[in-house]
Amino acid sequence: MEIRIENLEKEYKNHFKALKDVNLTVTDGMFGLLGPNGAGKSTLMRILVTLLKPSVGKVFVNGRELSENRKEVRSMLGYLPQDFRFFVKLRTWEFLDYAASMAGMKNKKERLKAVDEMLESVGLFDVRNRYANKLSGGMKRRLGIAQALIGDPKIIIVDEPTTGLDPEERIRFRNILSNLSQKEVIIILSTHIVGDISSTCNKMALLNEGSVHFEGAPEEFVNLADGHVFRTHILADEMKMINEKYPVVSSVPDDMGYEVEIVADRLDDFKGEVITPNLEHAYVYFMEYVAKGVETPV
Repeated sequence: MEIRIENLEKEYKNHFKALKDVNLTVTDGMFGLLGPNGAGKSTLMRILVTLLKPSVGKVFVNGRELSENRKEVRSMLGYLPQDFRFFVKLRTWEFLDYAASMAGMKNKKERLKAVDEMLESVGLFDVRNRYANKLSGGMKRRLGIAQALIGDPKIIIVDEPTTGLDPEERIRFRNILSNLSQKEVIIILSTHIVGDISSTCNKMALLNEGSVHFEGAPEEFVNLADGHVFRTHILADEMKMINEKYPVVSSVPDDMGYEVEIVADRLDDFKGEVITPNLEHAYVYFMEYVAKGVETPV
């Protein structure tokens, strides 16, 4: 499978450009689309699932233009939107059965078997008879995942799927997607949560203010921050000054003050050791310095 995005732009009626000349190629496996809120991620996802039309540019799925093959592409898609909704008067299994029928599963016996298997895989089988609106927040997200996966779609697009989930639910969700990514499917995970990308994706892109600023492996993105992440110890009364001068990624209090991790082009006034960056460090460094084209203040 391959999705190729060429020169894609989206301008709304108020002349706001949500996407600006986006070019991306996505193949089998897990692809992470990282960026802050308002970066244009949801707009791009809605174009890919045929809910929006681009202003400029084209999308190709296995070489076929999306705008000319909408019905065929939709039959390949599983989609979990950021604002996932369901019919409140349906029980959990009934809603998933409806989603399965919409996904093209016409044989009732096979469909009900698939529904039970999917409910089992997302940990909802024990509450299959509960009304969907009575599920907990984490369970509702799992039901959203289930409706996106039912029918074995070849392209799975999930938009901000772990927002509001507790750590256990987030790990469960990542494991479900990781298992699916071993098959010949494309999974696009759109998120502003760095941990979702670092834990699951072998390729990623960074979208900011409607434009792609990076495309490649997460490890390559991390390398951009090499030499720009520092750990230092400061006194309690120095915290305000260091927060004003540098982006602080983490601060751990102790009896003497704080141990802090900072991203910067260089350290002034403080002594610190250079440490190996992770994806979170790289994201903060990129957004605060590279994307803005600024240097550490003196």
